[in-house]
Amino acid sequence: MAIVLAIAVFQPDAVRATVYKWTDDKGVVHYSDQMPPEAVNKGNVQLGPQGMPIRKVAPAIAPEQHKARAAESEQQREAVKEQQAAARRDRALLDSYTEESDIDLARRRATKTLQAALESAQGYSTQLTKRRVALAEKKASYAGKAAPADIEQELAAIDGELERQSVVIAQKNRQLVEVAAKYDAEKERWRAIKTGDATRPSPAQGAAAVAAPAPTPSPQPAPRK
Repeated sequence: MAIVLAIAVFQPDAVRATVYKWTDDKGVVHYSDQMPPEAVNKGNVQLGPQGMPIRKVAPAIAPEQHKARAAESEQQREAVKEQQAAARRDRALLDSYTEESDIDLARRRATKTLQAALESAQGYSTQLTKRRVALAEKKASYAGKAAPADIEQELAAIDGELERQSVVIAQKNRQLVEVAAKYDAEKERWRAIKTGDATRPSPAQGAAAVAAPAPTPSPQPAPRK
């Protein structure tokens, strides 16, 4: 193949053809006046009349490589989006709180609202449970006879409401934990921004790392007799 290159370089311009330089799978360099069909996708360098490179053709990308490059590009785009989103969150955090005490104030307000709703649901459940006990005792007083329909209906209604209040209580307990995690993360990030320590997690990352707690059990209705 080296002879082909020499002939191509030293023969007259009129008959001189383009020479292709390419490497096979074993690493052997070849020179030819045309690319073999089996080497078309391997890439090559086209040499001009003076033996100087005039064009370089990159190897064809295999489907697996194409998928890998596409996946890498997508990861890079997602990383840029996350960086931009984190920057927006940081700006919003600084716009929301001038002093660290502002974060504590916001936390107390949010906690107070949830705590009031929780106590209301717990108090209502306690009243329902007392009423159910009284109705159950009244039903038992019939000594095996069928209790009036209104007693049965009220018992069923109380059971349904106790179940709904149990869901509300569990939800409020969960929200209290989430609020605490949210403001803890915001305070830590606020401090990090102010001190220039950008390696700490953003509020969204910190809150996401907190696992949801198990709901606090609510008063359970007594079994029907």
